[in-house]
Amino acid sequence: MKRTSHQLMAVVAVLLCLAITGCATNKSLAVAAPPGMFNDALFAPPSERISADDVFALNEEMRRYVHEEIAPRVRAAGPERALLNALYAKSQLRLDYDAAMTRNAREAFAVRSGNCLSLVIMTAAFARELNLSVRFHNVFAEETWDRSGDLYFFIGHVNLAIGAKPSSGWNGSFGVAWTTIDFLQGQDLKGQRLEVIEEPRIVAMYMNNKAAEALARGNIDDAYAWAREAIRHDRDFVAAYNTLGVAYQRRNALPESERVLRYALARESGNLHVMGNLALVLKRLGRIDESELMSAQLRRLQPVAPFAYFEQGMVAMQQRDYRKARALFERELSRAADFHEFHFWLAIAQFNLGETESAREHLRLALVNSTTREQHQLYSAKLHKMEGPRAQ
Repeated sequence: MKRTSHQLMAVVAVLLCLAITGCATNKSLAVAAPPGMFNDALFAPPSERISADDVFALNEEMRRYVHEEIAPRVRAAGPERALLNALYAKSQLRLDYDAAMTRNAREAFAVRSGNCLSLVIMTAAFARELNLSVRFHNVFAEETWDRSGDLYFFIGHVNLAIGAKPSSGWNGSFGVAWTTIDFLQGQDLKGQRLEVIEEPRIVAMYMNNKAAEALARGNIDDAYAWAREAIRHDRDFVAAYNTLGVAYQRRNALPESERVLRYALARESGNLHVMGNLALVLKRLGRIDESELMSAQLRRLQPVAPFAYFEQGMVAMQQRDYRKARALFERELSRAADFHEFHFWLAIAQFNLGETESAREHLRLALVNSTTREQHQLYSAKLHKMEGPRAQ
């Protein structure tokens, strides 16, 4: 599939780092999903276990860590500070931010890394083992994007707050002195706009992430299963319907995809991600007039789609028009100054124009803004080569 500068073609609204409003509860399954959303007959069973019970579950190693490493420090520092020290002190957990995949609590602890949603989940699991109250936050920030092949991902952000439970036994959140924990460096916690969200939404976000990651791997069966369970867990989470619609579209089940995406759009009429996907499905169904109408509405709301200048810049790179590519990458960076891939390709264009020093600086920025270990290794190797006598 291709995407023009006017149209989002297969955007998956994926919340790799997200949080929500209100006190976390221990509710499990939400109200049943609306009828007509699922068609299991079109998909093989998933290749992995899919269960909400796994998201926050601790194993014996994690419990031992809590009671042998954190609990002894509680008397001197208090439970909140003891947990914070464990998270941030280099002598203890030594956590790394890694957006390569979404992990549950046990997986994040095992490798000591994860995206912000994974680290939020792991921290919440530890906090509850220490009998702390937990509150999840959805953090409102400027949209950021990522891509994998022809899939484009909207990336949100979550963090959490912890606090000692009131001694009176009151189960509400009033009276709790909350301490916010955020795993992205350089965040202005005082300036954040937050929405408190319940635990079922966090679980649905986790499952939606897993669905999007399965789509990126080309595993449509797993993507369907994860998205289905996200909806079953939180029927109001529109992003999961969008992901389910893409899974149907990838399976060439276009009527099912249209049904799900129209339901999502009825719930959120201005959702640009859903609109772009629905326009694509209508076009593939041969309903060109309807598709163009939806695309025109999308263009009014979003005149320039994410990655539009970048894609034009990549075409210019293929044509060896490095000046044009440089200008287009710079335009894209003016909209998303922290996206690693824009810096990387601008560096390549500049290097081909003989602008070596500027190319090195943008390659350094690509390295600084990388979000996975694989990206970090790639950019580090490229920078080492570029800083040699001459890039290969």
